[in-house]
Amino acid sequence: MSRSGPRTLAAPPRSTWRGRRLHPDDARGLRLTLAAGAAFLVAVPFTLLAVLVLGNWSPLRRLDTAVTDALAGYAADHPTWARLLTLWTDVFAPMPLRVGALVLFLWLVRRGARQLAVWVAVTMTVGGLLSPLLKLLFGRPRPDLPDPVAEAPGLAFPSGHALNAVLAAGVLLVVFLPYARPVARRVVWSAALLLALVTGFSRVALGVHWTSDVLAGWLLGAAVVAATAAALTVWRAVPPGRPAPEGHGPAAGAGR
Repeated sequence: MSRSGPRTLAAPPRSTWRGRRLHPDDARGLRLTLAAGAAFLVAVPFTLLAVLVLGNWSPLRRLDTAVTDALAGYAADHPTWARLLTLWTDVFAPMPLRVGALVLFLWLVRRGARQLAVWVAVTMTVGGLLSPLLKLLFGRPRPDLPDPVAEAPGLAFPSGHALNAVLAAGVLLVVFLPYARPVARRVVWSAALLLALVTGFSRVALGVHWTSDVLAGWLLGAAVVAATAAALTVWRAVPPGRPAPEGHGPAAGAGR
């Protein structure tokens, strides 16, 4: 007869895709799923909007025309308001935001958060390249107003200012939000929302973009941030047998 000792029941492995991706104890898998899902959910309305623009859908065209004419007409009648909007859109243009991202990249490298620094660089670069490529693809002209308040070169869809403002806002949230105190968290959120919303609004109010251009820039920027965050989650895998730290994710390591 064979002697058998006491058996220890092992926890069943999470071998299914759903178990690996959605189990609350698997921080990396769960965060990857949430980030990838967010990127997909944001990319869907952008794709729908792009199809409507390509098809020259008349309700969207009428809405774009009505909003741009009204806001640009108000700016034309109020020069001080137009100058404030012009100052804002110049200060938070894509190039100044990229310079700010470069400074942040160097600061993160200096603090030893090299993976997060690379994420910042990749996020800003990918989004920055998408804007001119998509503009060439869609070939949508900018508004042609009889009394223009401002002028901008190139094509319209999507708005590069709106796209880069959302990228910068996402970088701001990912890098600083996990380490901010309660009051500072509200400041970071407010700064990020203000940067994205006012920059996009200024482009329509100055008559250099249609409303759908700005909305597309916002959506595309959010999709890029979510997608690159998902990629970074895969890159920063937790070592086997070691639980994920409190700040694991795109923002982990910024304080090291």
